[in-house]
Amino acid sequence: MRIINIIGICTLAMAGAVLTLSEIALAQAGASQKLNRDGVAVDFDLKPLAADGNLREGEFADVQFRIRDSASGQPLSGVAPGAWIDAQALAADQAQGRDKSCKARVGVYLKSNIGARPLLDLNSYFLLVMNRDASVAVVDPSVSVGGITSTLARIELKQSPMDWVTPKDNKRVFVSMPAAGEVAVIDSEQFKVVDSISAGSQPVRVALQPDERLLWVGNNAAKPDESGVTVIDAQSLKPLKHLATGLGHHEITFSKDSRFAFVSNRDDGTLSVVDVASLSIVGQIKTGSGPLSVAYSPLSGAVYVADGKDGTVTVVDSASHSVRRVIKLQQGLGPMGFSADGRFGVVLNTVENRATVIDASTDAAIHDLDVSAEPYQVVFTKAYAYVRGLASPKVTMINLASLGEGRQPISQGFEAGPQPPRMAGDLPLASSLAVSRDDNAVFVVNPVDNTTYFYAEGMNAPMSGYPNRGQIARAAMVIDRSLREVSPGLYSARVKLPATGRFDVAFLLNQPNIIHCFTAQIEPDGTPEKHVGAPKVEFLLDKTAVALNDPYVVRFRIVQGKQKIQRSGVKDVQLRYFLAPTSHPREVAAQEVADGVYEAPVTLDRSGAWYLHVRAASLGAGFDDKTFASVRVTPGQNH
Repeated sequence: MRIINIIGICTLAMAGAVLTLSEIALAQAGASQKLNRDGVAVDFDLKPLAADGNLREGEFADVQFRIRDSASGQPLSGVAPGAWIDAQALAADQAQGRDKSCKARVGVYLKSNIGARPLLDLNSYFLLVMNRDASVAVVDPSVSVGGITSTLARIELKQSPMDWVTPKDNKRVFVSMPAAGEVAVIDSEQFKVVDSISAGSQPVRVALQPDERLLWVGNNAAKPDESGVTVIDAQSLKPLKHLATGLGHHEITFSKDSRFAFVSNRDDGTLSVVDVASLSIVGQIKTGSGPLSVAYSPLSGAVYVADGKDGTVTVVDSASHSVRRVIKLQQGLGPMGFSADGRFGVVLNTVENRATVIDASTDAAIHDLDVSAEPYQVVFTKAYAYVRGLASPKVTMINLASLGEGRQPISQGFEAGPQPPRMAGDLPLASSLAVSRDDNAVFVVNPVDNTTYFYAEGMNAPMSGYPNRGQIARAAMVIDRSLREVSPGLYSARVKLPATGRFDVAFLLNQPNIIHCFTAQIEPDGTPEKHVGAPKVEFLLDKTAVALNDPYVVRFRIVQGKQKIQRSGVKDVQLRYFLAPTSHPREVAAQEVADGVYEAPVTLDRSGAWYLHVRAASLGAGFDDKTFASVRVTPGQNH
């Protein structure tokens, strides 16, 4: 077999040389590929995680780009590259030249068009929506067609969820289920529950310590020996110990170095100090009549405990475990949080409809602000604190840059839906506010109209909303799948490899503007029957005549070989449909609803004969064009 280096291909294409399809098809990607352009050097590698070191269908691999200055060799940090993986486009490469073909595809990917999406988008993120019932919905915020195609999956749980937490890499999500006495473990790469961990009686609050080695679960049990915290190894997923810290609801925070955990005990009016190394209680500190929340500031190295009954915030030194100061405010204090730098703490007063700002550099209250009625949740971006109220649909934004002793704070707000959250009834502990991956926007769940709103900083109102069809939304969490800078100049993302074949790995850098397509060869997974014969489509239509504008879902299966083995796990299945004899074709992404069975909702808004075709680039083509189905739309009743 003749081998042509991929860099050579791109060089020839840019120089105007014409390559034959066979020459391009024979090009093989090496273990590592390099690019040097406009003063920037890029080393691309696709590192398999399989034990035998092969890039194989269905296995995981790490996509890596090492970006350096060509002249000095210094790593380039903070450049935020983009990347996509898609089936190789041989015809486009030959017709346009590989460089132009690559640029054209990247331009299409950037538009987030549902009909032309890559197999893997390494700049993507997903929104998990906690439902009132025992489930979690997975939403792709970059795609929305009537709120249908944006919902990718539904994750079933044993019991209704109450709280959740995810590590920094977003690979797992830990979900507390009080009625089950367990914590569910969701694999957020495959979007399925992979384990359930026994977590004591009434597990409610969940928290990961800063080094993410241990998961802490608050047990709101009525019995003194069962109330406290259960500690779980976050890697092995094994419960390690239960600590009876005291009665009441428990909030949990940690010292920056993960040496100590601090657990509030609402009914006992105490703060328990736990030595993480020995998992033993080393102190019980009286912090008022009813501590409702705890928060840690890395700037002051202290834990702040808000007491609703006494109207105080007790400041506890995280090293000496002594009370440093008691800040006297008003009764009604509740949830509290700190900005990322630890400078400003915001403690909410649900009775007075106000928020007090504490400066951690002086441990003093410096501002008292009006906020949304009955404030009960607060989250922070780099620029703002967002306050959600129970009795108002309004979300208050506090400008962090305007805070400081002697300064005039700036606050504004926006409406997140038509009704206040209180009207929805029962709500979980998990936050209805989720910060975007870019740290400059938030998703806000309105549990009344069952919609998650997206608000970008600088806008007057939310930009879009994601209806939660079939479930009742309660809380939201962002799962980031984008490339991360894991060390200076090294950007990486873990992916599940698509079906066997040759793929382009498109790379984009904004400054300077560089677009380039590397290549990857994915091998079969060793199951020969899955790759016998060309894939075929079998339509499973329950009716072929419908009334105008009636909801219609196209159902079909993909099979291969004489045995008609159903092909599952294909991620790029699309349905193309159009009205005969001529109309602009429409495309919609299909979702797998059972092994090898897929569904796609279509909008049949004109009378006549509609023709349906299925394609999946990862399986080699758009299938046989002779394989199609038709649906007749009539103005009146269904036939």
